[in-house]
Amino acid sequence: MGNVLTKDIRNICLMGHGGAGKTSVAEAMLYISKTIFRLGNPTDGNTVCDYDAEETKRGFSISLSLANFMWKDSKVNLIDVPGFLDFEGEVKAGARAADAALIVVDAKSGVQVGTELAWENATAAGLPKAFFINKFDDPEARYQKVLDALIDNFGKTICPIIIPRVEGDKVTGFINLIEKNAYVYDSKTGDRTVSEIPAGYEDVVEKYRDKLLEAVATSTADEEVTMKYFEGEEISVEEINDAIHEGIIHGTLTPVFCGSATKLWGLQTLLDVISHSFPRHTAKKVEKDVDGNDIAIDKDNGDCAIFVFKTIADPFVGKMSLFKVMNGTLSREMTLKNMESGAQEKLAHIYTLTGKMQAEVDVLHCGDIGMIAKLSNTNTNDTLTTGDVRYKKIEFPKPPMTKAVRPAAKGDEDKLSASITKLLDEDKTLSYLNNAETKQQLISGMGEMHIDTIISRMKSRYGTSVILEDPKIPYRETIKKTVQSEGKHKKQSGGAGQFGHVKITFSRGEDEGLTFTQSVVGGSVPKGYYPAVEKGLLEAMQKGVLAGFPVVNLAADLFDGSYHPVDSNEISFKLAAILAYKDALPKAQPVLLEPVGKLYVTVPESLVGDVMGDLNKRRGRVLGMEPSATRRGYTVVEADVPQSEMSDYVIVLRAMTQGRGSYDFNIQTYEEVPGNIAQKVIEEAKKNQE
Repeated sequence: MGNVLTKDIRNICLMGHGGAGKTSVAEAMLYISKTIFRLGNPTDGNTVCDYDAEETKRGFSISLSLANFMWKDSKVNLIDVPGFLDFEGEVKAGARAADAALIVVDAKSGVQVGTELAWENATAAGLPKAFFINKFDDPEARYQKVLDALIDNFGKTICPIIIPRVEGDKVTGFINLIEKNAYVYDSKTGDRTVSEIPAGYEDVVEKYRDKLLEAVATSTADEEVTMKYFEGEEISVEEINDAIHEGIIHGTLTPVFCGSATKLWGLQTLLDVISHSFPRHTAKKVEKDVDGNDIAIDKDNGDCAIFVFKTIADPFVGKMSLFKVMNGTLSREMTLKNMESGAQEKLAHIYTLTGKMQAEVDVLHCGDIGMIAKLSNTNTNDTLTTGDVRYKKIEFPKPPMTKAVRPAAKGDEDKLSASITKLLDEDKTLSYLNNAETKQQLISGMGEMHIDTIISRMKSRYGTSVILEDPKIPYRETIKKTVQSEGKHKKQSGGAGQFGHVKITFSRGEDEGLTFTQSVVGGSVPKGYYPAVEKGLLEAMQKGVLAGFPVVNLAADLFDGSYHPVDSNEISFKLAAILAYKDALPKAQPVLLEPVGKLYVTVPESLVGDVMGDLNKRRGRVLGMEPSATRRGYTVVEADVPQSEMSDYVIVLRAMTQGRGSYDFNIQTYEEVPGNIAQKVIEEAKKNQE
């Protein structure tokens, strides 16, 4: 199946809210197409796409996975992405490789947060979209309610194609509005029996078919079809199919299908439309380069170029690079240049993936998706080519939640570092920092579930058990009052003595570190000892007098002192400076400083009041708000908030906004901690030091 031409390739990203049934839809498609011969279930941990140990344990998708099959004359590459918010990076990667998005909706729950986010991600990626309303075997499923919600949320492009035939609370079949046929699907094979529409359904069919024809007439570029609709003439099945095809490609029409993945209802019809009407990769004329410029696609004769959209750190296979052929034709034994690292990569073997199953192929044409193992110098977002192009990179979201990790067993520090490094290759929404100041190893992820998954993978894949802790806040200390101090170091114990004597004025400095000046007159302290005094102060500043935090914004002026012609040396003046520092700071009104960051929260307009109230509780200062430039109906709230108040913000914001809110937070400055809070921090720090 590797030698499939570009015109026959359909790349579909399965998106939607967690639990809507995306993986079940993929499983049903694979089963109906005879790619697999046993229908798996996510809750049983035996589906093709949820093959990772963490996925089978948890019963839902946490990583992007691939599956491919032939339907009629088309090769369908499915990209199954997770629905939970913590795994948004996988959605971004899947959308980058897809040519269309199929958004799966729960027939009972209707439009959920994940549905909205799937629409936004697909729109941002420029993907044509379609909906599959799943789980019509649930007696509480309501088609009209879900369709109305889709139209309300996503506009008039929504177009019903298949509707359920309902008797009481039970779905007994489905009706194709294009061909005006009734279908009953076999729940064991997915095959359908076609019949005429039963008596009594004419009014229902006419109501929904008019919605279909209206969407077709207003979205098509064919003026003849538009005139036929407005003049009440019959529009042929061929004209409707052609209009749907053009409408999907240009994003002017969003078809809605329905069925049940676990009962195999509606999937055969959906696959027919995917094969006939979904975008062929030949419809794509240009790609974007790394600078956002258009690049013409030469599908047959151009330079071969592939883009790596996902890396898997498999403990058995090794590093697996998932890629899309962006230009030309890829064949085994080719050598491509990595445009990021400059390395030449020889592709000894290329594969297609269906879950964890690998099939080696000799050739992949433009638009196809595959995998290459063990490319040591290649990572996610890299372009490999025989030419010189670099493709637009995936913009992964910044991870908002940070936790400190330490090995559960002593001596496992190297093991911990090695396992994190491998996971960083695989997951671009994970970040790692070894904080020298707080002496903590910090990992940042998209939320609690994401971090929990990372910790589980460390243990199951690499045998590394870790303990999670809250990250320490990097407080600072400074002074508010100007004082003069004297430091004298004198040591006589036989042999060469030590003598250093300094008088220093300490005050609040403008620069972040130490501002050291000298106003010594008469040579009471020789110039050769000035660097030693400065060195002593810099060393002393590593530990403040309140709670042992580093001191910042300190100005020190050496204005007097004395020396001994024999016993004075650099170490003596360094120690004298430290004594002067220790004497001065307790008298100079020392205060505790905390990191304060700039926060931008994007939330629905109706929830701005709730967000501002919560920020006030976090000692935040709201600076302003303005409509979001990228999300209609959303407002961006700008505020200054202390870092110590942000540890659980991702959890609280998601709960407050049902997952619709997002934010960006960056440390900007340090500000004085209020007295009551400062006292608690100081007491806690002293307790830890003891």
